Amino acid sequence: MKIRSFGYCAKQGVRNIYRNRSFSLASVATMTACIFIFGLFYSIILNVSHMVATVENTVCVVVFFEPDASEEKIEEIGRIISERAEVASVHYTSAEEAWENYKEKYFEKNPELADGFAQDNPLANSASYEIYLNDVSMQNVLVNFLEGLDGIRQVNHSDITAAGLEQFGRMVALISAVIILILFAVAIFLINNTVATGVTVRKEEIGIMKLIGATDAFVKAPFIVEGIIIGVIGAIIPLLVIRYFYNRVVIYITTQFSLLQGVVTFLPVEQVFKTLLPVGIMLGLGVGLIGSLMSLRKHIRV
Repeated sequence: MKIRSFGYCAKQGVRNIYRNRSFSLASVATMTACIFIFGLFYSIILNVSHMVATVENTVCVVVFFEPDASEEKIEEIGRIISERAEVASVHYTSAEEAWENYKEKYFEKNPELADGFAQDNPLANSASYEIYLNDVSMQNVLVNFLEGLDGIRQVNHSDITAAGLEQFGRMVALISAVIILILFAVAIFLINNTVATGVTVRKEEIGIMKLIGATDAFVKAPFIVEGIIIGVIGAIIPLLVIRYFYNRVVIYITTQFSLLQGVVTFLPVEQVFKTLLPVGIMLGLGVGLIGSLMSLRKHIRV
């Protein structure tokens, strides 16, 4: 298509939007609602995933050794564990360190009570590895491996915590996907109707254009431009709104609910919009294009 023809098609697409103002506004409003909810849920999912990942980093599997395990054997077990794909990091706690930690926690107010154990460490067989995972859903695989490893007498882990984190993440993602799909279907339907109205209004003009030799692409292009403009405008508006309010909402939550400070951490707006901005605009463009093409296929025979 020539540059002159492209300019004409773009101009006609804008005119179509103005001619069908009510339908166009309804389409933009629906598209805005779709992208706004998409952006809202995307921000929530991203932050929830970040929080779950943060919590996952605190979930660990604790391994205790056989009483007769030598230092060499313990080091070998640590090396084998560290090489596992499920493992993010391993922390070794000696029996002496375990006893010191225990004293600080339970004998803090009465340290003299712990003096009776000065020559006899009650946690002599409590040396352990704390194993932190890359993915909490792989905990059972790792536990099964550890339980069959020679030199290990006990493996402590929490199935409830791991399963709960995994299921919560899946539930949020599933609910969000269903709501977003429904709204995008409504947006495509409204853009379809908007373009269809424009085709109906210009049916006689389109017939004349075909008689004087206008190509199929030349006839369809203004309506495609119309759908794309509606989609892109409907995407930009909610993205600007979300970006404006994101930091304000985060500040409000952290200040009004002081108990959450240090427990809940939010991602910076730049990190959220690094993906959300291009994806949101592409979704708007894609929905507008699909809606216009569906309408043209149904209502215009060229």
